[in-house]
Amino acid sequence: MQDIQPHLTHAEDSMEGALLFLDESLAHIRAGKANPRILDGVKVEYYGQHVPISSVATVTTPDAKTISIQPWEKALISVIEKAILNSDVGITPMNNGETIRLGIPPLTEERRRQLAKQSKAECEEAKISIRNARRDAIEHVKKMVKEGLPEDVEKDAEVAVQKIHDKYIKKIDEMYVAKEKEIMTV
Repeated sequence: MQDIQPHLTHAEDSMEGALLFLDESLAHIRAGKANPRILDGVKVEYYGQHVPISSVATVTTPDAKTISIQPWEKALISVIEKAILNSDVGITPMNNGETIRLGIPPLTEERRRQLAKQSKAECEEAKISIRNARRDAIEHVKKMVKEGLPEDVEKDAEVAVQKIHDKYIKKIDEMYVAKEKEIMTV
């Protein structure tokens, strides 16, 4: 008799991966308040390597509207400043010779709606990944039925996969509601 547990585990791992990817994607969507993770995609040249800003500086949020970057070497100030200007962050850095400050401008209502729509699209992509993982697991179980797995075990496996699917879809919906609230809060 074949075991269906590896297929369930693989499906859950795939769904967990989709959730982690979604969390990372939503973190990069600016929500009107300072979040150091919006700088994660910005790389600076440091001794011939392209590294994230957080690897060469301390990135903090002293208040809800400011990100402060304290480079570990003074020579990096201009490099970090140039990298931020060339990135798609969309914020002009202010340099006082020792630290770089990013003032997070308030979002317009239209921009908030765009960001909420972008968040919803990211969530839909994650849901598609989760549905695909469910479909793949069910297809594997159906192949196993053709190879001699009892049909009642197939039905139990489908129910188990559906429960895992529903759990992850619910988590995605919760993440979207939280992100939308964060974006729309003035």
